[in-house]
Amino acid sequence: MNSGKLERLIDIMKLLRSGDGCPWDREQTHESLKKYLIEETYEYLEVVDLEDKARMCEELGDVLLQIVFHARIAEENGDFNIEDVINGVCDKMIHRHPHVFGDVTAETSSQVLKNWEEIKKKEKGVTSQTSVLQGVPRNLPALMRSYKVQQKAAQVGFDWTNPGDVFAKLREEIDELEAEYNKQNKSGIDDEFGDVLFSAVNLSRFLKVHPELSLAQSTDKFIGRFEYIEKRAAEQGRTLNEMSLEEMEALWVEAKEKAQA
Repeated sequence: MNSGKLERLIDIMKLLRSGDGCPWDREQTHESLKKYLIEETYEYLEVVDLEDKARMCEELGDVLLQIVFHARIAEENGDFNIEDVINGVCDKMIHRHPHVFGDVTAETSSQVLKNWEEIKKKEKGVTSQTSVLQGVPRNLPALMRSYKVQQKAAQVGFDWTNPGDVFAKLREEIDELEAEYNKQNKSGIDDEFGDVLFSAVNLSRFLKVHPELSLAQSTDKFIGRFEYIEKRAAEQGRTLNEMSLEEMEALWVEAKEKAQA
């Protein structure tokens, strides 16, 4: 890597944060920048889905900018700097890949992941699997956090063995949710709805589907079909507010059939 390019970005950030720089950049803190790091990450994920290589390059630059921004604030506070960040991750990669940099054997991806988790536990001084579950960040999207927690519980054998049992568990949770709804028990509805989602995430692992990505895909599909309904209504000189639910449902089925054709 040409370190000079990274130095250029670091120097730009130093200037922006200086007295001769930008008032907005000077005002920022780790806390105020949190939302931007999240936004830039999701913008990158979107262009990955679009397979837009030029925009992937651009959005990765925006993510890198956020990293340099946070590192600069930390350096000003006397906490750490960008070199510490880079050296830290380099040391971590070497330490967690003993099958590459050491004499450990790992011939499959599953062996690599198992070694990774064991090394990670030792690094963090984790002595219980509960601590591993608690270590999954609460700031993750709920579906993603649930998925990771379940994965880590499964590492010690706490998992279903038969996919049919997972389907049955999901149906059981839906029945329990319906029962609470029929009783109009608000707290029970909240609790059971969470159990339905948790069980659906559990099923996603067995189907080898990531729930966060799958839901995003379904949401995009919904928007596309909704757009079809609105366009067809416009062709009839009508708005959606002027259509009955039955009419919109008929167009929904039409949109679905066209997508499957």
